[in-house]
Amino acid sequence: MTRINFPLKVYNKLYKSFGPQGWWPVTKTDEGKDKEARKPEYFPLSYKRDTEEEKFEICVGAILTQNTAWKNVEKALYNLNLNKALNINKVSSIKTEHLSELIRPSGYYNQKTIRLKIFASYIQNEYGGKIANFFNKKTDVLRKELLKIYGIGPETADSMLLYAANKPVFVVDAYSVRIGSRIGWFSSLRGRNQKNYENIQSCFYKALPRSLKIYNEFHALLVELGKNYCRKKPLCSNCPVKSLCRHFKEK
Repeated sequence: MTRINFPLKVYNKLYKSFGPQGWWPVTKTDEGKDKEARKPEYFPLSYKRDTEEEKFEICVGAILTQNTAWKNVEKALYNLNLNKALNINKVSSIKTEHLSELIRPSGYYNQKTIRLKIFASYIQNEYGGKIANFFNKKTDVLRKELLKIYGIGPETADSMLLYAANKPVFVVDAYSVRIGSRIGWFSSLRGRNQKNYENIQSCFYKALPRSLKIYNEFHALLVELGKNYCRKKPLCSNCPVKSLCRHFKEK
């Protein structure tokens, strides 16, 4: 990456174009409304999720969103809420077949059921069912511990760290890899293995201030850009960062 502040320029343009994204969406209980009947909502400019319920919901969502679109995760979370099953005790104790059926909309539901139950049981057995106790440690120590839990890879672990544990960790996903490669940040680092993941993550760490807000917003803004413009077949003509993009200039 030849210009160390280049990603920050992209961030500023995206933030100006799309505004604050309000990640990670969680289910709130408003007066007169049952949580069980609601879907996750976005809360722009709110960068911390403080309750046990919110933190666990984010962790569940981070597992459910593996290899699927968020709209499918929302359906699974809605089912869990409707059945009052979106808590550590319930996920630990519910029958495997029942949990699988509830999260079926997220895809790979048998695999994800195992991962959810292992994660919930781990928090239950090691931390008395209190996820805040689990998160109450240094970032690097917590990340290593998360990666030792079955079914949790770097992207899932970092999503939990950033959005649930409120740690300044940048999340690398398929959108950031695609967009960064096209813009020209790390064209030689294509791929999703752990080494490349951490090399790409390091590019963002070198280029951005260490900020919970910026890491939160930039990840979400790249997702928005990837969904609407920088698709597998890109729609470059109206892209808000085309003036900074190598792929567009070389077309």
